[in-house]
Amino acid sequence: MDTLTIYTDGASRGNPGPAAAAAIFYRGGKLINKKSALLGEKTNNQAEYEALIMAISEAKKILASYSPRRSGKARAISCFLDSELVVRQLNHKYKIRDEKIIPLFIKVWNLSLDFDVVKFSHIPREKNREADGLANRLLDEKKRGGLL
Repeated sequence: MDTLTIYTDGASRGNPGPAAAAAIFYRGGKLINKKSALLGEKTNNQAEYEALIMAISEAKKILASYSPRRSGKARAISCFLDSELVVRQLNHKYKIRDEKIIPLFIKVWNLSLDFDVVKFSHIPREKNREADGLANRLLDEKKRGGLL
């Protein structure tokens, strides 16, 4: 199966506050892409979901270039997040209590339908340093530019 491994992180300076998202993509253990974006004012949980939305959207493009549907290969993504709350919500272990999160959950769910297999896994923050660092560097750069 053609699986893309994705590490995502959302960062917010304040809750809510200026936020950023980051995603790191691996295929066959090899780094193939990094993506980050400023999000505006968001809570940390919103930033975590936005990072995942950005990552899954990008994964569709990446996997389409590697294994188009017509090739018959399965398409799978394995997403690793350091937000236990988001992972448990996506895996139907926790209910969503924040109404602002519901549309983000639905967007992740709908994007996931484009894949044969989607896994959401929680990892400790120390195993997500690359994505965490990318999101925080983006916020640092924006702050240095006087825009935060």
